[in-house]
Amino acid sequence: MLDIRTIRSEPEETERKLKRRDPSISLRPILDLDCRRRQLIFRSEELKKKRNEVSDSIGRLKKEGKDASEIIAEMKSVSEEIKRLDAQIGRLEEQIHDEMCQLPNIPDDPVPIGQTKEEAIVLREWGHKPEFAFEPRNHVQLAAITGLLDFPRAAKLAEAQFPMYVGLGAILEWALLCFMVEVQTRENGYTLVLPPYLANPQTMFTSGNLPKFEHELYRLRDNELYLIPTSEVSLTSLHRDEILEEEALPVRYVSYTACFRREAGTYGAEERGLIRVHQFNKIEMYKITTSETSDRELDSMVRDAEKIVERLGLHYRTRLLPTGDMALQSAKTCDIEVWLPAQKAYYEVSSCSNCKSFQAVRGNMRYRPKDGGKNQYVHTLNGSGLATSRLMVAIMETYQQADGSIIVPEAIRKYMMGMERIEPGH
Repeated sequence: MLDIRTIRSEPEETERKLKRRDPSISLRPILDLDCRRRQLIFRSEELKKKRNEVSDSIGRLKKEGKDASEIIAEMKSVSEEIKRLDAQIGRLEEQIHDEMCQLPNIPDDPVPIGQTKEEAIVLREWGHKPEFAFEPRNHVQLAAITGLLDFPRAAKLAEAQFPMYVGLGAILEWALLCFMVEVQTRENGYTLVLPPYLANPQTMFTSGNLPKFEHELYRLRDNELYLIPTSEVSLTSLHRDEILEEEALPVRYVSYTACFRREAGTYGAEERGLIRVHQFNKIEMYKITTSETSDRELDSMVRDAEKIVERLGLHYRTRLLPTGDMALQSAKTCDIEVWLPAQKAYYEVSSCSNCKSFQAVRGNMRYRPKDGGKNQYVHTLNGSGLATSRLMVAIMETYQQADGSIIVPEAIRKYMMGMERIEPGH
């Protein structure tokens, strides 16, 4: 959420920047509501001041044995007016809050203007697209040959778009998770957190998922709890309503959770299997830092994700997303996309974002400057480090052999009991 003081002090500039994300955005409704609210607050405070002054007079009159009934009656009317004004102020504050919740974050200046992924800027590429002396199979076909995945039984247990890993498929998935946790904790200095898979409405609101994206969430029937779509949700609220010391920043967390996302619509054949699922495993990176260092921390977070893909020997590209393709809470987002040979297309496996103070305002997260100045909102950053479903697809399709076997990337062999190859019909 944006700070109302920013909108109030720089309305034209703030609206101009927000229109880079959505040309239809107008701050006039919020400004009008805020102006009315401040007028009512001024009137209410004047009456409260008068009531306090007259209350002192009533006390003196009573001490002197004089009649104060007329003044008391007048103050009763004043108190009723204050109550009426405060109720109006409360309703206006709710309206302002609802309007503010719909606004996205202000995009950084370097972010390209555009509404689709096609307008993203390629920052760099690594490796080369694999070449095959045979027609490469897709991961669904490879899963049928090797038995790594069982989509029909997963649909029987839940519904379509839910995966199930079996045998060496489950071990390969677990190996990926173990590999990424070890790299992010031992090499990159993140602190491991295993948060709940459920979150309350305030936690969902702080991250930016509520109220705008409630239709994409899985909600419990009998409790005011939601299944998390990503552990960014949980990590964002770890320090909600807290004041951190500047010396303790940056804070760097990494977590593992399953993630649950309800995505409406139908998908073509190119997005079957693990390409687009409602449940997937993910290692999440999260940082809390200051405004002076958040850009630098985003760069290092992107590199932390890129190095995972490089260690797995997968061809990828990193792109800077345009204004209209970023999440509500993001000011700048870089996507890392791996090449999927059978799809002949790039697919995202990591999305790293600098949310600036957007989530901090929602969650009232601040830090105390070491120079003793006024408390400041922290900056928050999040990034996949990485999501495994499309990573699994990339590994299966990139390392496939003509007979349907799959070479295990060297980086994760130690987590698979030294196994170098997954044979057909294992």
